[in-house]
Amino acid sequence: MENLIRIKPHHFIDVITSFSANELVIKPHKYNHHVHLVTKKIVENKDLILEIELGADDICMPCIHNNKGICDDMLDISNRPKVPSMKREWNLILDKRWCKRLNLEQGERITALDFCILLKDSSNNLLEIYKENDKENTVKREINLKIGLKKYLASNVNYIELLE
Repeated sequence: MENLIRIKPHHFIDVITSFSANELVIKPHKYNHHVHLVTKKIVENKDLILEIELGADDICMPCIHNNKGICDDMLDISNRPKVPSMKREWNLILDKRWCKRLNLEQGERITALDFCILLKDSSNNLLEIYKENDKENTVKREINLKIGLKKYLASNVNYIELLE
């Protein structure tokens, strides 16, 4: 289905957060994941259907660290000792927290616009979601998420305009 992407909640939230300063990922990454392609779809189509995925999503599928649906990438946890060293474990913790807060479940479908509306009402106190992270960075993330939501919800932006 062309109008559907499978996405981890934190991946969608990262895209919206990056929208705050027009810092959208628009170029392919060395890991070969599809953040740039999914970002383009999200920016161009607020009616895009998102299917909540807690495992490997459409961003992860072509990534060099995707080993049969399992992420084998490691995190640098030197400044976050309470975070698991495996990226897949940390991502799952974050995604479960977001699902609980937003009352979403694996496999549930929601439009990008409706996800943003849910987020708008639930984007306070990200310290509960990212409690293992540095407080200052988490506060910045919350501010940028709110700015990104406001811009996304108010925009009728053509993705190409963001490249200029």
